[in-house]
Amino acid sequence: MRLLLIAALLALPFALPPVGTRAAEIEAPGPEGALRGTLAGPVGTDAPVVLMIPGSGTSDRDGNQLPHIRAATLRLLAEGLGARGIVTARVDKRGLSGSSEAASDPEAVTLADYADDARAWIKVLREKTGVSCVWILGHSEGGLVALKAATVDADGICGLLLAAAPGRPLGVLLREQFQQGLPEDNPLRQPTLDALETILVKLEAGQPADVSGVNPQLAAIFRPSVQPFLIDLLAHHPAKMIAQVTLPVLILQGTRDLQVTMNDAEVLAAACPDARLVRLEGVNHMFKPAPAEREGNLAAYADPDLPLADGVVAAVAETVLDGTDPTSPRSPVQ
Repeated sequence: MRLLLIAALLALPFALPPVGTRAAEIEAPGPEGALRGTLAGPVGTDAPVVLMIPGSGTSDRDGNQLPHIRAATLRLLAEGLGARGIVTARVDKRGLSGSSEAASDPEAVTLADYADDARAWIKVLREKTGVSCVWILGHSEGGLVALKAATVDADGICGLLLAAAPGRPLGVLLREQFQQGLPEDNPLRQPTLDALETILVKLEAGQPADVSGVNPQLAAIFRPSVQPFLIDLLAHHPAKMIAQVTLPVLILQGTRDLQVTMNDAEVLAAACPDARLVRLEGVNHMFKPAPAEREGNLAAYADPDLPLADGVVAAVAETVLDGTDPTSPRSPVQ
């Protein structure tokens, strides 16, 4: 895993929106300036609303990390949900992309800060659309933000849509990802794994780690400026967080995800027995159809023209439409 003023709402034109839908820029208050995103979906105030939280690093509102990750997962999902009568708000993280004015240092952040930003968005979306509650969809690390927001204050949240969200602590995932990503015959494999272990042990203990002289990839991922955030993130246990959630929950996971595995999804589901777990065969971390072979799997990360895998939009839409139905036994608005 590689590695939120009273709101002013701007209705700006958006290129060629589908007939019967709207798309506009929207703002929410951030710590130093405006958080920004795109509100899109069917015209009308009775449609359910989904707030989309992007993943780790510099992921933007579309789910991209340019120049390498261009799958546009969140944009494609928003388009698919809009066609099914669901409004979406996909947003940029504080200090990045359209939300660059919200924080001067995007790395000086905690999971609680991102959860505060999600709360700010929920308030604005409820006021803007008139809905009583908003669904939160978190992709990858965004799933942890969704869990944090719901466990701190569930008011105004319809439910959680966890898309490729970690089920185990970040340290476990990072160790696993490096072990799987480094070939056995790579002479740098063991020195890199040894250095990774040294770094993670320090960060998990809440202490800064010295990354001078280590593998350049490690030095970049664990640079001193981002270590306070990683220390905070490493201290969170997703299964313990989801166990506190009493809202409707969808756990959406692809079987060919190289970053978050079915094991993570099953750990989350075991900790939240009422959650709906949807297993997507042959689907990667970007929710695109992908081969098991690593190089081909990663190639899908850079292809915005490759559609989302079958079942992705349907699983999210069915959960939202059922959970927002006042006659549903698990509906938060009954």
